[in-house]
Amino acid sequence: MKNILVLMGGISSERNISISSGKAISKGLKESGYNVSEFIIDNPSIECDLKNYDLVFIALHGVFGEDGKIQKILDDIDIPYTGSSSESCKISFNKIITKEILYKNNIRVPNGVVVKDKSYPNISFPLIIKPACEGSSVGCNFVKNKSEWHSAYESTSSISKQILVEEFIPGKEITVGIVGKRVLPVLEVVPFQGWYDFNSKYKSKNNKYIVPANLPKSVTKKLQSIALEVFNVLGASGFGRIDFRLSDKNEPYVLELNSIPGFTKNSLLPKAANAAGISFSDLCSIIVEEKFN
Repeated sequence: MKNILVLMGGISSERNISISSGKAISKGLKESGYNVSEFIIDNPSIECDLKNYDLVFIALHGVFGEDGKIQKILDDIDIPYTGSSSESCKISFNKIITKEILYKNNIRVPNGVVVKDKSYPNISFPLIIKPACEGSSVGCNFVKNKSEWHSAYESTSSISKQILVEEFIPGKEITVGIVGKRVLPVLEVVPFQGWYDFNSKYKSKNNKYIVPANLPKSVTKKLQSIALEVFNVLGASGFGRIDFRLSDKNEPYVLELNSIPGFTKNSLLPKAANAAGISFSDLCSIIVEEKFN
């Protein structure tokens, strides 16, 4: 019987979400018959004995989770872990670098610019302003017009010095999960109010999640194909989730790759897996077993 350590918590703004993910993963793995231990990270280090574990399941979101740093520590002490490599995580966590790589590989992304001050960007309103290295839409602001620009900039710049501004793509909020080499059904998020920001993701109980998304078959296949291409281009492995905006003309625009997406039973990746006939405990088990095959 394999011994699995689930790492959760961490130092990012997504700490509480990470703990919820970690607890759910721990429960799912126990249901699948693994010996499971949990450890809550409180600082950028691993202050526990890892020698008795066959694998570390990383359930850390954001900084010191998806930025490659925890993976680098585990690489240096030769401890196997779930998900993508340190280098891949480092790339995908930075939205500016991700955007450059995808653009060079002819994968459509929203028009965007990096900004360093309050000057109006050369992007038409409405627009999105976001930190280069944050998850769960932390620090993201939807800016409808010039009168909202300065306060939005102040809000985002208080979180990050690296700031990306992108055109807003009217249309649908779409996400596509990948587990192993399997592309999951396309999921559409329909926010109850406004747009899909942090509050909408974690505080609203009235959002709708349509999976499989009600789209033409050709569009579904295209989204899944692009998701797999993004996954491979960014060197991801194990599992991940690619977020899109789908324009009113059904044109996909890639926003980002989440290397360690939310993992509660209400999170998007498990919802998509469930639509493919994969239970939560089986999803956790598949991710673990992929590391031993």
